[in-house]
Amino acid sequence: MARARGFTLIELMVTVAVMAILAAIALPNYSDYVRRGRLTEVFSTLSGQRVKMEQYFQDNRVYTGACAPGTVAPPPVSANFAYVCAFPTPAQYTITATGNAAGPMAGFVYTLTETNARDTTGLPGGWVGMNAGCWVTKRDGTC
Repeated sequence: MARARGFTLIELMVTVAVMAILAAIALPNYSDYVRRGRLTEVFSTLSGQRVKMEQYFQDNRVYTGACAPGTVAPPPVSANFAYVCAFPTPAQYTITATGNAAGPMAGFVYTLTETNARDTTGLPGGWVGMNAGCWVTKRDGTC
């Protein structure tokens, strides 16, 4: 009598269970990795905006009006973040980058001022460490 070849039902179920456990661990880690990669966009954009704002200030001796269309520092357009400029006084500015609500960066809010003060003023659920003085880059609140 010939033996049947193939896998038993138990072997297949164990394999599926192992794959499900691996996926449950890997998928959230991968999603977090991709999200942290998108944060570099906002950091480089804000740093670039700071240089443009200083160029405008050198030419005009005020920051007011620097973010208008057609100037040296109009707010950038991004798929992940919305950028807004505010001018408390003619010699001060605050640029705020807010993650788009419908996208994967929802909840993130970063600011930059004329003194190069970098603040994290909003983080999504699961992230800790709202931090005045730096831009939070990791889920545990490190900068």
